[in-house]
Amino acid sequence: MSRMKEFNLPDLGEGLTEGEILKWLVSVGEVIELNQPIVEVETAKAAVEIPAKWAGRVRAIFCAEGDTVEVGTPIISIDTQPDAGDEPEPAAAARPAEGAAGNGRTAVLVGYGPRTGAVQRRPRRNTPAAGGNGTVPAQAAPAAAAVTAPPPPPPAAVTPPVAAPPPVAGPVTSRPVLAKPPVRKLARDLGVDLTALAGSGPAGSITRADVQAAAQAPAVATAAAGVPPVSAGSAAVFGPDRERRIPVKGVRRLTAENMVASAFTAPHVTEFLTVDVTRSMKALKRLRLRPEWADVRVSPLLLVAKAVLLAVRRHPMVNSTWAGDEIVVKDYVNLGIAAATDRGLIVPNIKDAGRLPLSELAQALNDLVRTAKAGRTTPADMTGGTLTITNVGVFGIDAGTPILPPGESAILAFGAVREMPWVHKGKVCPRQVTTLALSFDHRIIDGELGSKFLRDIGVFLTDPEAALLAWT
Repeated sequence: MSRMKEFNLPDLGEGLTEGEILKWLVSVGEVIELNQPIVEVETAKAAVEIPAKWAGRVRAIFCAEGDTVEVGTPIISIDTQPDAGDEPEPAAAARPAEGAAGNGRTAVLVGYGPRTGAVQRRPRRNTPAAGGNGTVPAQAAPAAAAVTAPPPPPPAAVTPPVAAPPPVAGPVTSRPVLAKPPVRKLARDLGVDLTALAGSGPAGSITRADVQAAAQAPAVATAAAGVPPVSAGSAAVFGPDRERRIPVKGVRRLTAENMVASAFTAPHVTEFLTVDVTRSMKALKRLRLRPEWADVRVSPLLLVAKAVLLAVRRHPMVNSTWAGDEIVVKDYVNLGIAAATDRGLIVPNIKDAGRLPLSELAQALNDLVRTAKAGRTTPADMTGGTLTITNVGVFGIDAGTPILPPGESAILAFGAVREMPWVHKGKVCPRQVTTLALSFDHRIIDGELGSKFLRDIGVFLTDPEAALLAWT
């Protein structure tokens, strides 16, 4: 059995077919242990760390950070017997490119890379060669010259002799460009003109680093293209040099697809309720003073979550899914909590949250938010949600009209808690007030059911201690 093992990008579940290499956690030559995290990969669900399948020494890393890799593609080579003598060459580097043996080309993730020898180009249509007969000379120039050299001067037969024109500072659109398909896609996403770049890769090919460097220096690219910079008092100038393009991928792409699908399939209705939560805020203060809660972070979201879970017991139809010919009512609540992260909005959920006592629910909420902020939420934690809360109040927002996560029938937006004038016991006095917004699927939840569900949440938050005694 070969001691060299190639580790393929594993199937991360939920129908995911590819992932982006975010960060390598090991390097070539490093000795690693079994199940040691070796790479961080972002999928359409989340960013996850992948552990090593074997112990040994890292011999080769096949994919760079930022590459998008299909499931099943080799990403790293591991020598499982590093102390057994001379190490063999990595298997991926030793075997010829599949389907291209003997042609001097190396297999890459998408298509094939440049040949290691000279490159011969097909003539462009309607572009005669130096001989003027529309053919290409038998001996082609080296690849680097084909990429970087300007067009050849006119034939010597032209009289009187004319000196070759000086090189033009700007893109030469007629010359060929060597760049792999992923690099070309990156250039399109970032708005970079490949013909304006001089490649630093093999045979003068353009690399991802070349494209990224050009995208980060728009002022230099503008000057090279002959576009004068904008100065005070000059006319407004609009163009790609003053635009920034962000590729839509991973979590952000999946979120966008899900929101569009939900918005145009489930008929949304949103209701609002403004609630006096002064007693809830006082209850939280008393809770924080109890010794058994000393190490538990307590926030108003905890009481909102408890209110939702108790209201579901009174109105179980809210916790259901539209399945075409039937409605699936769940006797468990996988409570989703919308979380804003650097990679986009995600909605991990607490499995079977209704069975948790208040202290365990508080700990589960804290763990969920902390894991999401760190980018460590697993795909399993974001599947199977049945009901969601989005806390827009942390951003100082009073209310909104949230969109249902796919497969769910209700989502509650919890607004900011503010001190406001409020009529209390016949007098106007300052009270802690918040606004709740409930969006629901009108195919399942009619106005009466949605109103009663939202009302019960408001009743709990108005006096949580009395509601706990009456409802549990």
